[in-house]
Amino acid sequence: MRIKHSACYWCYESFSIEDFCGQGKSIGLDAVDLLTPEQILVAAEFDLVCPMTTFPVATLADGKVVGCIESAFNRVQHHETLLEVYDCYLRSAKAAGANNVICFSGNRDGMSDAEGLENCASGIAQLLPVLEELDMTLTMELLNSRVDHPDYMCDRTDWGVELCDRVGSDRFKLLYDIYHMQIMEGDIIATIRRRHEYISHYHTGGCPGRNEIDHSQELYYPAIMDAILETGYQGYVAQEFVPKSKNPIDALAQALKQCTR
Repeated sequence: MRIKHSACYWCYESFSIEDFCGQGKSIGLDAVDLLTPEQILVAAEFDLVCPMTTFPVATLADGKVVGCIESAFNRVQHHETLLEVYDCYLRSAKAAGANNVICFSGNRDGMSDAEGLENCASGIAQLLPVLEELDMTLTMELLNSRVDHPDYMCDRTDWGVELCDRVGSDRFKLLYDIYHMQIMEGDIIATIRRRHEYISHYHTGGCPGRNEIDHSQELYYPAIMDAILETGYQGYVAQEFVPKSKNPIDALAQALKQCTR
């Protein structure tokens, strides 16, 4: 077993998708995260897969955009639109060769976490038939609400675990973002060991700052990668840091070395 390497394309959007895939492949990438179905087909030309597809959005009649981080499954009034757009998007992603699509809870905006759990569970449960049909996984990302995404609801592992239990299907899992959960909870390795069965994917990032995972930050990624492998995880770990380096591909190459086990 080994860590299979991915990287989130949005951190390198100064590169064309073709250029990033070519350079990424040359430094050891196995995959690229958060691509659209159309971009997945480009990555495949470089023998790269997409272990986590980006999210679809739709616009309600009042002009509100839903499906994004701030507005998603925790509001019942979004469900009809989200179910329609995710059904279509899941099918497009599957046709492109993907098996996992990201989703979000949405912000609290005054809503209690208990109500948000109930609403998310009822909406996501309605997608289970298409997920079963397509043999796909829907994955909600854990994000911090202290620094980057104020008021985001799915901001703690235990809340996400409770949501998974309520949905009650292996077709719904969590994306454990190490950077975000270091800000919210810490205790990264212990949480991975305790909650790994709920996790379908991992993201990295230097903390504080979400930059390179080097000596300038507080997380020791070699030990974290060892802990992930000890759980029996066979998926991908995606680098999701914003490079400060003038040569971002070199910075990514150094991160892959940190995480190679």
